[in-house]
Amino acid sequence: MILVFGGTTEGRKAVKELEEAGNPYYYSTKTGEQAVTLHHGVRVDGAMDAETMTAFCQSHDVRLLIDAAHPFATLLHQTVASVAARLQIPAIRFERIFPPRDPHVEWYDSFEQFVAQGESLRGRRLLATTGVQTIGRLKALESRGVTLFYRILPRESSLSLARRQGALDRQLCYYHEGDDERQLLLSLRPDAILLKESGETGGFTAKVSAATALHIRVCVIKRPPTPPGFVSVDGEHGMRRMVEQLLPAFYPLHSGLTTGTYATASALAAATRLLTGTTPDHVRVQLPNGEHIPVPVFYRPDGAYTIKDSGDDPDITKGIEIGARVEWGGHASSDPVRIVGGVGVGTITLPGFDYPLGEPAINKVPRQMIRDNLMPLVDSHRHPRAGQLQVTITVPQGCEIAKKTFNPRLGIVGGISIVGVSGIIKPFSEDGFLNSIRKCMEVARATGCDRVVINSGAKSERFVKACYPHLPPQVFVEYGNYIGETIRLAAEQSFPHVTLGVMIGKAVKLAAGHLDTHSRRTVMDKAFIDAMLQEAGCDDQTRSRAQAMTLARELWDIVPSSQLSRFAEVVKSHCHAHCAPLLPHGDLTILLIDEQGKVY
Repeated sequence: MILVFGGTTEGRKAVKELEEAGNPYYYSTKTGEQAVTLHHGVRVDGAMDAETMTAFCQSHDVRLLIDAAHPFATLLHQTVASVAARLQIPAIRFERIFPPRDPHVEWYDSFEQFVAQGESLRGRRLLATTGVQTIGRLKALESRGVTLFYRILPRESSLSLARRQGALDRQLCYYHEGDDERQLLLSLRPDAILLKESGETGGFTAKVSAATALHIRVCVIKRPPTPPGFVSVDGEHGMRRMVEQLLPAFYPLHSGLTTGTYATASALAAATRLLTGTTPDHVRVQLPNGEHIPVPVFYRPDGAYTIKDSGDDPDITKGIEIGARVEWGGHASSDPVRIVGGVGVGTITLPGFDYPLGEPAINKVPRQMIRDNLMPLVDSHRHPRAGQLQVTITVPQGCEIAKKTFNPRLGIVGGISIVGVSGIIKPFSEDGFLNSIRKCMEVARATGCDRVVINSGAKSERFVKACYPHLPPQVFVEYGNYIGETIRLAAEQSFPHVTLGVMIGKAVKLAAGHLDTHSRRTVMDKAFIDAMLQEAGCDDQTRSRAQAMTLARELWDIVPSSQLSRFAEVVKSHCHAHCAPLLPHGDLTILLIDEQGKVY
């Protein structure tokens, strides 16, 4: 069993990740005021001292502790570490992502140090955003002629605690999610602002940026150090992978990493050896969401390599070697890092990809990952006359493996693609994924809303949410590739209104009658697409160009703008014909979304 200490954004992320396992766990908060939906988790509210926590762990067979509490919850961190040591069970510290410390900001080791040096604030206005529990620690500044304002959460418990510490109502302002930091500062006009080093999810960067832009003095209390004994992660993907390692039975299926992540790790290892002369056995790869994942690396005379672990995903690239050579080029360039493909990396020969014909098939996100991970190293070690750093990605088995993929059909020749959007591979059995969708449908129905909005993932969800800004987040449900099954589950919950948001790649498959759009089961049917173009009144030249396309998203550029709306209606009508019968007692709205988010 797992016991999570939350109450924060990190707590929510931990819950979302643990729920995917379908196994029970405990989620503990101090006050019980955080609104979080648990399907498999059990809430435990109220503060725990060491004895209470120890007794709970023993009586509930807790085998793993996850501390996802606020960075400044010092007592809780110490308690979790001591209990883990006493019971000899592992403990994960789910840290926030912290930006580098800005030397233009004033940094303080503690509140006491800040207050002791508060003479410089005499006669000034100070806005403290450090939380309601710190009001009492700052009150001494008022006797020194400092005009204090305290920003607190708009909760009755926070207001009551603020008043007990001596704060007056005129000193209080309230934090609401989505607040414009600049507007608050303009309204209060403080001379200085006091922050905690609360990390990106605490809005730290936005607060500092807003204050700096208005020439307001910025003072920050440094985050306390993490007690020894924790295994630290700084994101949900790293947390999941650490749970898989420390408590393997919790997740029925284990996650893996994408080819893009392994290519980045190899490049980072090779660059580290070139620029520093060191050969670490692991490198920390920054994923697109900003968190860091440790990846084991190996070396050979001309570079570094990794061995791809796809977890339990049935991936043909599992176990292959992905390598990188890194060397200085012969000339300087405005682009300090050049990425090229070596042996086993395919070449783009048909249009429709992120890069021109002849470029290596290394997708946009992996390229950006390589740059983002290498640039701090390059900036700190590059000699002014060293020129450009060239990164060559290699996949020795790539040519052979590519024959067993769709790559040749897509016009990628000579090897595999280096891909990945999140950097992580999450495996799902079909039953497990559908059970997850079913749970989401039940939660959506419990909101009392008469509409559920289904979409393929984060990108399409962002666009369709703009069409329904008044709906709660629980009614937006991801279908992945299981469009038909998701509509059936909506019908089981008796939703009178269902909106299907779909992008063109899945839409053309759905229009042809494929209710499961996974690429392992179906590819786009160009003959059927041609028939839809003809139905939309497109001319022979447009239809001919469509026959030469590689990816369905090229249709947005191929179809003349004057005919896009008509073509979109044709695609939607065919999708509707296949999907509406699955919702016999409700109405179905289909939103077709282009690459820029325009909704048809």
